[in-house]
Amino acid sequence: MTIDGIMEYLKAMANPENVAGMARFGINPRNTLGVSMKVLRKLAKEIGRDHDMALSLWRSDMHEARILAGLIDLPNLVTEAQMETWANDLDSWDVCDCLCMNLFRKTPYAYRKAIEWSGRNEEFVKRAGFALMATLAVHDKGQSDAVFQEFLLLIENEVTDERNFVKKAVNWALRQIGKRSINLNGLAIEIAGRIKRFESKAARWTAADALRELRSEAVLGRLKDKS
Repeated sequence: MTIDGIMEYLKAMANPENVAGMARFGINPRNTLGVSMKVLRKLAKEIGRDHDMALSLWRSDMHEARILAGLIDLPNLVTEAQMETWANDLDSWDVCDCLCMNLFRKTPYAYRKAIEWSGRNEEFVKRAGFALMATLAVHDKGQSDAVFQEFLLLIENEVTDERNFVKKAVNWALRQIGKRSINLNGLAIEIAGRIKRFESKAARWTAADALRELRSEAVLGRLKDKS
């Protein structure tokens, strides 16, 4: 498939009603067609892995094309410079999270970027840092707890950011790390307890929401069985 053919197909699948619905969930409607993830995943399988095509799709500046780029790119060909460029281009939480989940977490730079980006000021770059922490916690089964303990300290440092898209990613990372092992669960609960006392609405919301899940019978039971 050519880049022109892909773009024409995406435009043909446009659904304005979906765009309106997406906007209600905080998804940026700019250059958005309303094509469903089901359609995008099917299209990604038809295209196959293609680094050059991914770069072209990203440069199109179309919302769905950028999600598709993350689905077809090859992690071993992604450079650190590319990750920086794409992270700086982000303007919607769904593209950010899909990119971290489907591509960035699989690159050799994932852990370094999670640390670097979590301390950055740009809203979606910062979100990407915490989204990486969350997705790595879920998917990188072989990694030691020590790395995620470092992430917990970064979460504690940045939890007072009141911006909605950052706040929710910080919460996501805290919960996923705390569900990774019984050891990390205890550390996450301890940190959430400290965060709960911060003079920050974002911090108190994050702590309350995380503690509700991390202390739940379902989570504790699963972790005890796992250990």
